[in-house]
Amino acid sequence: MSPITPLVLLKAYAAGVFPMAESADDPALYWVEPDERGLIPLDGLIISRSLRKAVKQRRFDIRIDTAFEEVMRRCAERTTDRKETWINQRILKLYAELYRMGHCHSVESWQDGKLVGGLYGVRLGAVFFGESMFSRATDASKVALVHLVARLNAGGFRLLDAQFMNPHLATLGAISMKKADYLALLGPAVAADADFQRFKGDNDPQLVLDWASPR
Repeated sequence: MSPITPLVLLKAYAAGVFPMAESADDPALYWVEPDERGLIPLDGLIISRSLRKAVKQRRFDIRIDTAFEEVMRRCAERTTDRKETWINQRILKLYAELYRMGHCHSVESWQDGKLVGGLYGVRLGAVFFGESMFSRATDASKVALVHLVARLNAGGFRLLDAQFMNPHLATLGAISMKKADYLALLGPAVAADADFQRFKGDNDPQLVLDWASPR
């Protein structure tokens, strides 16, 4: 079997497949192709009143791509709510390489100079594949997600892939889609152009909210 390299990873994502590990201590990787795919519609993010307030109050300093590997390591940490993680050292290394190639990004929530939440994912064409998020302060990861959706809408993205559905993502507007329907959307979106860096309004809460919930 060919070794998994960053280029192999990108080809896999373009085909609707992604890698995971059984645990942080297991060095092996396996390919995943869910029959049901989780997606967050870019025009369907649910922003609760409390989350909207957190964005408006600028409770967090949002930064882009300033601590990518630290975000990954925080996502890989065991917590009281998450006893195991699928992020092992091979994944950390591979995605750090993708980041250096410009195909991975992090959206980070900082508070009093400390990284307290955020998310990371893979960018390919006009698709952002969300990988994982973490939060060490109330709403820190959710605010990062609002900023991500604003950025994707402003940059002309077509899909925000959440991989798997779960109750938490459902509260944010995520939907489940059959594999065949997902793949029909994925091909054209991967082939399209989008600009992750186009959005410059992270310091303007109203602009963030306007782009994150276009109606």
